[in-house]
Amino acid sequence: MALALRLPFLLAAFALLACGAEESDPGYASSGGKTGSGGSAGSGGSGVGGFSAMGGTGGTGATGGLGSGGLAGSAGSGGQASCPPAPACDSALPNVGPKRSWKHSVSSPVIVATGFPNHRGRDLILRPNDEQWVIGKFAYGVVDKDLKDEEVDVWLDRDCGGSWEKLGTTLTTATDGQHPTVEGVTDSGGRVYFQLPSSKRVGLGRHRFQLVVAGDLSSTDVYFDVIPSGTKYFVSDVDGTLTTQETEEYGALLTASVSSANPSSPQALTALANQGYRPYYLTARPEFLVGRTREFITVHGYPPGIVRTTTGLGALGSAAVGFKKPAIEDAQSRGAIIEYAFGNKDSDAEAFFVTNVQPAAHRIFFQFTDAAYGGRRIESYAELLGEFSALPSVCP
Repeated sequence: MALALRLPFLLAAFALLACGAEESDPGYASSGGKTGSGGSAGSGGSGVGGFSAMGGTGGTGATGGLGSGGLAGSAGSGGQASCPPAPACDSALPNVGPKRSWKHSVSSPVIVATGFPNHRGRDLILRPNDEQWVIGKFAYGVVDKDLKDEEVDVWLDRDCGGSWEKLGTTLTTATDGQHPTVEGVTDSGGRVYFQLPSSKRVGLGRHRFQLVVAGDLSSTDVYFDVIPSGTKYFVSDVDGTLTTQETEEYGALLTASVSSANPSSPQALTALANQGYRPYYLTARPEFLVGRTREFITVHGYPPGIVRTTTGLGALGSAAVGFKKPAIEDAQSRGAIIEYAFGNKDSDAEAFFVTNVQPAAHRIFFQFTDAAYGGRRIESYAELLGEFSALPSVCP
């Protein structure tokens, strides 16, 4: 998208974040969303411990275009036998057919004309018997104008096998609060809540959904991990933990670039994923950065996984703990075991401690000393490569 179009909003967003903008409840339900969904596909990370790194997931551009999948990483040497790689979920997008007429032939084109699509989906970790809701937000332009009462088609790539099926069509909500809160996501307008019918439910595995606006074919992704109890995960913060600076995303937004990654961090997390630990990227970023977070993961070759942000304008300090703690506890209540956690701030240390990520050495902090709770400090992710590559597999 053009920088001139983004700049007014970005400056306002930076001001909010710099002032410690926080929502009043752990769900951070106010509407956000200020960038187009998806992003460019990148190359896979380099292999660690004798395993090939998984390719990245292709992003969906602002007009619903297709991103290419990541390239396989180079193989390392040595290490334990790896688990089968998780699906990259980068198959070609479905043939969704031609555009359809808008339900609201005057107001909807005006909303679309405000600028680029800001659409974003809500990733979920689920048990097999949980209700299955596909949740998304549809809005346009730097003002994040909600698309109201318009048709959105729901497509499914079951098991990320590359065979898309259309599940149905739903409508974006016309007003705030029209739909009850589902999976902690309060209706801030322009949202879809599509419950999978019993005949179309997904089973154990990783699944990709594509939500497509009928009137202009813009789209966004949603991913489900449906897991058996006892599935091992690692949780990772993003800003300052994986990016080279805490505030680096601010500058990257302004220059339409991708934040730089801390050296060896993609390889370290890939080594964990190769041994069966599933990624859960948990960041208190604003919701409008979901697409850019996926892009960062893909471009730098991190293993693909669940991405979770706040549903509003982000959180800092104690509010970040208030966001991350229930997000981790929810995953744990569904049978996930958080075996490792990565962060770089006091709020990460507290969230990981109070959710009982044990032992303390598995709470790993990049260039940060966890004086309060006794987590482990590292100066470089290279310190972890041999250790993670030698771990026994925990394949489900």
